[in-house]
Amino acid sequence: MRVHFHGAAGEVTGSMHLVEAAGKRLLIDCGLVQGSPEADARNFDPFPFDAASLDALILSHAHIDHVGRVPRLTLAGFRGPIFAQRATADLLPIMLMDSASLQESEAERTNRKRKPGQPKAMPLYTREDVRDALALLHPMDYGTPAELLPGITLAFRDAGHILGSSIVELWADGKKLVFSGDLGMKGTPILRDPELVREADLLLMESTYGNRNHRQRSETIAELGQILDDAWRDGGNVLIPAFAVGRTQELLYWFARHWGEWDMARWRIHLDSPMASKVVQVYDRHHALFDAEAREVWRGTPNPFRLPNLRVSESVEDSMAINRLHGGAIIIAGNGMASGGRILHHMRQNLPRRQTRIVFVGYQAEGTLGRRLVDGAPWVRIHGHDVQVRAHRHTVGGLSAHADQQGLLEWYAGFSPSPALALVHGEDLAREALAGEIHERHGVQAALARPGMSLTV
Repeated sequence: MRVHFHGAAGEVTGSMHLVEAAGKRLLIDCGLVQGSPEADARNFDPFPFDAASLDALILSHAHIDHVGRVPRLTLAGFRGPIFAQRATADLLPIMLMDSASLQESEAERTNRKRKPGQPKAMPLYTREDVRDALALLHPMDYGTPAELLPGITLAFRDAGHILGSSIVELWADGKKLVFSGDLGMKGTPILRDPELVREADLLLMESTYGNRNHRQRSETIAELGQILDDAWRDGGNVLIPAFAVGRTQELLYWFARHWGEWDMARWRIHLDSPMASKVVQVYDRHHALFDAEAREVWRGTPNPFRLPNLRVSESVEDSMAINRLHGGAIIIAGNGMASGGRILHHMRQNLPRRQTRIVFVGYQAEGTLGRRLVDGAPWVRIHGHDVQVRAHRHTVGGLSAHADQQGLLEWYAGFSPSPALALVHGEDLAREALAGEIHERHGVQAALARPGMSLTV
């Protein structure tokens, strides 16, 4: 086996790793690069390999930084099977169709402003391209090894990150490769804890929070309740940038769990996402993947996805109407890093107001608007307009869907013996800190993956 790193190697977006084994070529993940206009432009670059030569594609989970370039891959000539866990396969059409719609809208908006002689902007891919890619999809269940190609066996394990998220196990040429995918925190609501894997010859492990530990979840939930209480007292709105799959469902779960304690009935809760109702349907089909506590909450009142004061905005008109609300509203909208999507419109309206609370509940990548706000920028530019930031900012790190340093170390310690290790999906400060801890505890020198780097299993 040989692994070639082409994405999420020194950064946290654009996950993409090429594996050569048993005379075949497999790609693990094919994610969108995110974070800035320069990052967006990289998605149009040719793949650093011949897409038509790939024999199969394996997807770890449905977040767009892991699947967002799949239609681009089929446009480049890939025609092999796409393997994904069953819930991931159900989420994939929702995520990719939304991405294609955004790509088409952005190209159309650019072309309206096009000056004579400028080349016409083209979307990264279209909804028709998504349909072509989805025709190659092969769903699989957790814990059921299958020979995906002659001499190569694949199994998925629960990664506890989002619904359907998977740890990837590959056997070939007498060796075993494990890719952690994105690992979740123990005790994350709704989801089961990440499964432990005992053996590997080479482990590719994420390192998003390799240099820090999250707050206790109980402290974080108490902080969230206090933020809502303070916002209500000040008469402002609460803006929460959140990805449509994962963090949004967890927020609604906590609103239901603390319905009376937080007096949630007083709020108007707006889920401004055309994907939301579709995602709810996927969750409703996969209760078997929930942990025991979540199954109990889903049977109770109120149901997290059917809160009596929850309004799901399907149309642009519904979304625009929210901006007429100057207080008493909780607005959850995508995307989670504020690098695009409907949250930008709400930020433009609400950031100048001192009564506003903006709550960051997930990782903010370098170069994104979310990171600039977290870092304290007094002014930001949104849709070509300079916007002064007077709103209160809150970073609620304990809700992260990613394991922290301690969680990553505990998961790695489950292997016996300690496998060779390459750290992916992390910025250098995080990877270096995690590599140092692993070397001190286990004597293993972790490789820090770089684009174009290769390792032999």
